[in-house]
Amino acid sequence: MTIRIDWAAALSVFVVALCWLGFGVVLIVGSKGAGTSTRKRDFKSHTGFLLQILGYAICFCWSRTYFSPLAPMSEAVESTIAAFAAMTAIASTWFCFSAARALGRQWALVARVIEGHELIQQGPYATVRNPIYLAMLGMLFATGLVISHWEALAGATVVFVIGTEIRIRSEEKLLREAFGMQFDQYTREVPALVPRLF
Repeated sequence: MTIRIDWAAALSVFVVALCWLGFGVVLIVGSKGAGTSTRKRDFKSHTGFLLQILGYAICFCWSRTYFSPLAPMSEAVESTIAAFAAMTAIASTWFCFSAARALGRQWALVARVIEGHELIQQGPYATVRNPIYLAMLGMLFATGLVISHWEALAGATVVFVIGTEIRIRSEEKLLREAFGMQFDQYTREVPALVPRLF
């Protein structure tokens, strides 16, 4: 009996794993440089954070046999999906790094406003208001495409999006209180999570 190794799938799993390592480095380094003088915090964002983590857990826990296809498909389609997953993971890691760098000491895992907080509107924040959440969603898709069953990816996406919506509302409430009309203008010009196509 011959075992066929799908090298495209194997490579995509390796790339996604490396990107997760990169994501972890960004989060750890970002948290070390974060400012500590919190002026205001919203603990509702913890619920959203836990739902996002649950979304990832669904993808990781309801996984398929490694290097097997997401669903019955041709080798060409399988290789295309593997390449798409790898590119999504790389782009997401870069986007997260760029966003954390733009935030600097304002970066945090939970919704907060620090002393001297500025409304960041450059870099990835000129594309979407929540680029780190978009990057996290990209990593969810990439992970699901390379290791999860399609049903798990669908369920994980729903849970993750609900958690993300909670976090966005929580954070934007604080930013609206801090920046008023400036933040309202920003929300009119830049979408919350999904970049405009034109």
